[in-house]
Amino acid sequence: MQARIAQELNINRQLVEGGEAREIQRRIDFIKTTLLGSDSKALVLGISGGVDSLTAGRLCQLAVEQLRDENYAARFIAMRLPYKTQADENDAQASLDFITPDQIDTLNIAASVDGLMASLTATEASATHVDFIKGNVKARARMIAQYAVANLHNGLVVGTDHGAEALMGFFTKFGDGACDLAPLSGLTKTQVRLLATALGAPDNLVHKHPTADLEELVPGKLDEHAYGCTYAEIDAYLMGEPVSERVRSIAEQAYLKTAHKRALPIAPL
Repeated sequence: MQARIAQELNINRQLVEGGEAREIQRRIDFIKTTLLGSDSKALVLGISGGVDSLTAGRLCQLAVEQLRDENYAARFIAMRLPYKTQADENDAQASLDFITPDQIDTLNIAASVDGLMASLTATEASATHVDFIKGNVKARARMIAQYAVANLHNGLVVGTDHGAEALMGFFTKFGDGACDLAPLSGLTKTQVRLLATALGAPDNLVHKHPTADLEELVPGKLDEHAYGCTYAEIDAYLMGEPVSERVRSIAEQAYLKTAHKRALPIAPL
């Protein structure tokens, strides 16, 4: 099952230290080809302050710069999408400084999220359940905003999903899991960090402890606490390395439980 999952997620087991430059250009070429093939003129991505959006954002900026050198007008629009005030805003701004996007748009999602939640009848739900629902609403509100900007500029929305998150189903369906292209797909978290380092990203952002930071009752909850295992253990599983039965069980149960997130809508045969 370990090998089958890695194959289904298209994990790149060949990428190791030393092969970063070729892999970076391969993924830039993918972005360029996708943009050209759709006759679109812009790429849109929300920048959170984490290594995933930082890496995807820099790849996008390099892609549009190469396209402009090839006489195709294209630009990258980085979006800041805070809910009220973001605790790690300094990291998000540092990411933007590194990416140097063509354009930065900021849209605070608080009004839309709070408006929807105020209209939601959830009298029978626990506070924890309501907080979880609100976290998903935040993720979906951010994607609505990105698609609105993409529509405005004849653009495509870029996602940050990679192999480790795909394995664990650690994304909101039709939220951060919704996009037109996912240039980090098939990479482990270790490989994402490897590419970020090769691109010249600041070390403190590359190795920042990842958090979705969607739940208000547990602010800043680390991804690894939600998983019950570390990214190093998840990456080892994806790379076909020996792992403990505990990690194997966590990974495989998560993969099976979240299969619906990676599938097209269910339709009658």
